[in-house]
Amino acid sequence: MSERRVLGEFLRVRRGRLRPEQVGLSAGVGRRQTPGLRREEVATLAGLSVDYYTRLEQGRDTNPSPAVLDALAGALRLDEDERMHLDDLARAVAVRRAAPELVRQAPRPGLVQLLESVRPTPGLILDQPSNVLAANPEALRLLDGLTDCAAAERNLVRYVFTHPAARWVFEDWDAMTRDCVAHLRTVQGREPDSPALHTVVHGLCSESAEFADLWAHYDVRTKRGATRMFRHRGVGLFALTSEIVTAPDGQRFVVFQAAPGSPDHDAMTLLGMMDDGVPQQRAGADDEKW
Repeated sequence: MSERRVLGEFLRVRRGRLRPEQVGLSAGVGRRQTPGLRREEVATLAGLSVDYYTRLEQGRDTNPSPAVLDALAGALRLDEDERMHLDDLARAVAVRRAAPELVRQAPRPGLVQLLESVRPTPGLILDQPSNVLAANPEALRLLDGLTDCAAAERNLVRYVFTHPAARWVFEDWDAMTRDCVAHLRTVQGREPDSPALHTVVHGLCSESAEFADLWAHYDVRTKRGATRMFRHRGVGLFALTSEIVTAPDGQRFVVFQAAPGSPDHDAMTLLGMMDDGVPQQRAGADDEKW
């Protein structure tokens, strides 16, 4: 999807999710044919002409000013993450770039070293579309089934949506899926021409109806870490909190940790002591590791 169409899609979805009474407008008499707000209602709320707003939705205007973006953010009741996404989309429309080639990144050597140093804390190195570039053995045990896929095709979001074990590993699988898709939408705003992102999204829209529905819903959220409940066949149910550090090239170092001395930390330590067939090579080594 082109940058212009992505911007228009975001505006259409957002106005479709607002009811007139939510923004101080009357719904009028009779049945409304348009779900949510009409174009002219958004234009009025933002102080824009209907023609100009229509051009934005249709991708025929490529350079909305900061003032226009502020007005649209207010009219559509965007939160901080959604407003940042709108800015990213507008910037991508204004600055057309040649699409880069689809090349899988190599994990940063410094991050690979960190994977070993944080053990027994489970750790992963991800690129922006959540391709798994490396992992330590604890992460492979925590996320049962990650190694079922060839190394060059491993992706955390694809695992969440398509691997049967993921629905059991994540106690709140629904929340995990929503966060994953909202993150990919955020990445799309920053990198709308990313071949890696397109490959992940196109594949998952075909493979998973649940992913396709969430993608169409168009939630936007920046990954900041969260506390999640995990299940493991040898450890049981325990909570870990993710911490995310993003390198300048966009690679994300993700760890799942627990407070020292807590039962959850004990469970994590036990996870690190188990020998269940997970390869013990240095993280990032060829096709044996994520």
